[in-house]
Amino acid sequence: QVQLVESGGGLVQAGGSLRLSCAASGSIFSINNRVWYRQAPGKQREFVASINSGGGLNYADSVKGRFTISRDNAKNTVYLQMNSLKPEDTATYYCNINTNYGRDYWGKGTPVTVSS
Repeated sequence: QVQLVESGGGLVQAGGSLRLSCAASGSIFSINNRVWYRQAPGKQREFVASINSGGGLNYADSVKGRFTISRDNAKNTVYLQMNSLKPEDTATYYCNINTNYGRDYWGKGTPVTVSS
């Protein structure tokens, strides 16, 4: 059974940094993308960053230059380094893995609160 577990969220002041982790357990084949999404209270879930099987990176415009996505294949873990955090980055952050055969896996999320 595949499980994704996010960690690293918390409360931080504006301008600070956090590093989120998403550890996957179980066997996942034909991974297409590892993706971070976020959902702020009262808003729809939005894309934050992704890394594909070839290492290609993609970022939402709102986080470019501040956030960095990376992965450790040996640990089956994907990371999101978040620097220069702003109050508008406050949200629950979710990890997603999607596969070439159309399967999606989601974590339960980790909350991030950025105080002004």
